[in-house]
Amino acid sequence: MSQQVVSLSVPAQPLFARSVRMMAANLAVVSNMDVDDVEDLRMAAEEGFVYACATKPAVCDIVFELHESSIVMTFTLGDTISADDDALQYANLLLSAICDEYDADHASKTLRLVKFADGANAN
Repeated sequence: MSQQVVSLSVPAQPLFARSVRMMAANLAVVSNMDVDDVEDLRMAAEEGFVYACATKPAVCDIVFELHESSIVMTFTLGDTISADDDALQYANLLLSAICDEYDADHASKTLRLVKFADGANAN
């Protein structure tokens, strides 16, 4: 499969987490990821959205890049960053465990998550 890009823009409110989670799961299936990878991507998308919401943007834009053996999710972040925020700490913990690559760049206001399919890796 050649690279495909899907964009989603949702209000940064917890009630939209299901929409983000379901979109990620659907794209993982479209990308022929196995059941475990679909579940991991679904969870990563939800936690990425929770992380983004905790930074207080009005809207969270999410770009899903579908590659041959991976999916990259990039979330827009807001201006509010607090290391003491329980939601951010919990999301950090889960994202570092679930994702193959995880980078929160608060200077550029982006959260980038990568999940490789079926044990593939960057090397």
